[in-house]
Amino acid sequence: MESVVTQDAVVTQDAVVTITESAAQQIAAMLASDAENAGKSLRVFVEAGGCSGMQYGMVFDERRPDDLGGEFHGVGVVVDPFSANYMRGSVIDFSDALTGGGFKINNPNAHSSCGCGKSFSA
Repeated sequence: MESVVTQDAVVTQDAVVTITESAAQQIAAMLASDAENAGKSLRVFVEAGGCSGMQYGMVFDERRPDDLGGEFHGVGVVVDPFSANYMRGSVIDFSDALTGGGFKINNPNAHSSCGCGKSFSA
């Protein structure tokens, strides 16, 4: 597997999504606040559901042999092969704004999204 080193990120050829520095800082803080998640990566996935047909999910998890992923600003991100088909090229950001804050996924494969940004159609 070939790796490309960019500023604060190690992106492997199999990286499906990237995360911004603000998202990485929030994820790192969440990982640090729970010892049970030590050494885990952020797993990003899609599943059927939501008001637009597919919905996003995120959980801390161990890397599996068939996962695709990379490390961004010190945070590992993994995606399963099924979800990779829907998420390739996506960018995850985080905002702590009072209105509309939280994690946001900018997915170039989504044809439409619901108002909350948690579900989409491909």
